Amino acid sequence: MILWWGYIFLSMLVTFSLSVFFYLNDFCLMIEYEVFNLNSSIVCMSILLDWMSLLFMSFVLLISSMVIFYSYEYMHGDLNLNRFILLVVLFVVSMMFLIISPNLISILLGWDGLGLISYCLVIYYQNVKSFNAGMLTALSNRIGDVALLMSIAWMMNYGSWNFIYYLDFKMNDYCMNFIMMFVILAGMTKSAQIPFSSWLPAAMAAPTPVSSLVHSSTLVTAGVYLLIRFNYSMNYYMLMFLLFISLLTMFMAGLGANFEYDLKKIVALSTLSQLGLMISILSLGDYILAYYHLLMHALFKALLFMCMGMIIHNLGGCQDIRFMGGLSNQMPLTCLFLNISNLSLCGLPFLTGFYSKDLILEFMSMTYLNLFVYFVFYFSIGLTVSYSYRLTKFVLMSKNNLMVYLNIEEGKVMLKGMMGLIFFVVFGGSMMNWMMFDSLYFICIPLVMKFMVMIYIFMGMMLGNFSSIFFNYFYIFMNKSLYFYMFVSGMWNLPIISTLGVNFYFLNLGLNFKKIIDQGWLEYAGSQNIYSNYKNYSLNFQSFLVSNIKIYMFIFLVWVIYIQMI
Repeated sequence: MILWWGYIFLSMLVTFSLSVFFYLNDFCLMIEYEVFNLNSSIVCMSILLDWMSLLFMSFVLLISSMVIFYSYEYMHGDLNLNRFILLVVLFVVSMMFLIISPNLISILLGWDGLGLISYCLVIYYQNVKSFNAGMLTALSNRIGDVALLMSIAWMMNYGSWNFIYYLDFKMNDYCMNFIMMFVILAGMTKSAQIPFSSWLPAAMAAPTPVSSLVHSSTLVTAGVYLLIRFNYSMNYYMLMFLLFISLLTMFMAGLGANFEYDLKKIVALSTLSQLGLMISILSLGDYILAYYHLLMHALFKALLFMCMGMIIHNLGGCQDIRFMGGLSNQMPLTCLFLNISNLSLCGLPFLTGFYSKDLILEFMSMTYLNLFVYFVFYFSIGLTVSYSYRLTKFVLMSKNNLMVYLNIEEGKVMLKGMMGLIFFVVFGGSMMNWMMFDSLYFICIPLVMKFMVMIYIFMGMMLGNFSSIFFNYFYIFMNKSLYFYMFVSGMWNLPIISTLGVNFYFLNLGLNFKKIIDQGWLEYAGSQNIYSNYKNYSLNFQSFLVSNIKIYMFIFLVWVIYIQMI
């Protein structure tokens, strides 16, 4: 395992150095290997190395190396530890294929690899809940796989699957419009936008190191990365559709996290909210800013999941925040890392998340948009602060609850894995800001709008404090607010719609057909009736043969009478 960690970390250093070199020299390298020709369509394996793909690869490799190092202690004692590490390495390799591919065929290789290996990792703890979560994850992502296959079929009109050549085609080209519709559908499923959001919290059934990798820089960001690559080809209506869907996703996830009590699901809904933020700023036309927030979010979200894993590991697998409290006395260093990553998520000035989120909100304020978009953007930022403050108050600041009386000891190996990321979480935002934005943004907005972010941060803190206090009085109002609570915390009933809503009527129809036809009239009129008749005949003959002397005498008497009558 240490060998894997060393290889991946060394690869991270190489790719990061190359990305800086490629960016400073405006350099791009494309490698093609032709596999075969099919009706003048060339099937080739393509590799695109530019500053964007190399930088994203370096971030994925950094996080995966720390996650593998962290897993050494978290998964200690697991009989299948080597299998787990190999699955994680295969997961990273699939993501590498997706990042460096400018070709839809080779993208599908990484895309399907992510879907398959994520299923294997979600069902790693073999129980019914994990199996259901894995099936929901796999089937939801399968919709995106089919959309990508459809776009591959449509791209045969161009004679090549290298989409990088066709991004600047005219907006009224109907072939590119169809391809973009399928690509947007694929991106929505992989990045869990409405109505495909239910699989992301369900995937929390996987081990926490997997969640740290999957929900920060690999699986969920694959859809955003694909949309960033295809951003030149989207027309106005596609962008507005994406903006509406991503805003709803951001608002729904932020609202649901304020009513959730599962530690990992709160962070998963936080990831969903940030994915909505990335796609919304992409829809407004700034793909570099969306890419910048994708990288910054990967850093602090990976650290946040690692802190959650340390807490869950020390509390014996407990994930309910109502059983926690006062952990800052028991696990000081973990709680310090947790606070830093949480504040970075909220956008506290001069941490990593601040540089991307503040720039996104000010860029949005400069655009010509309606009040709905403006309100949902800022309200979602307030909800982010709200659930982060609520989580901090429940886990770190409140009174000692049941689970904190366990023998808690911070794992040294896990702490070292988290220390590898804390430097990037604190300083990574400013470093990447100076590197990626060589031309500064000139944003001219009124003073009130400039301070709007800080106003909503303080409003979110007040809301989070209120919701954590209201928990004590919630049971008094249970009968009045239960349905609202279940609707909001249940992600607007999307998990029910995605499972029972899809298969209930078909399964019920099949059950009725089985009762009416297979076990009903067809069964009676068909083989069952023939069988019962033959059975009755055979039983009658058998009863004759059992009492054969009486029957022989009776038949002999009938025969004699018949002879006399003749």
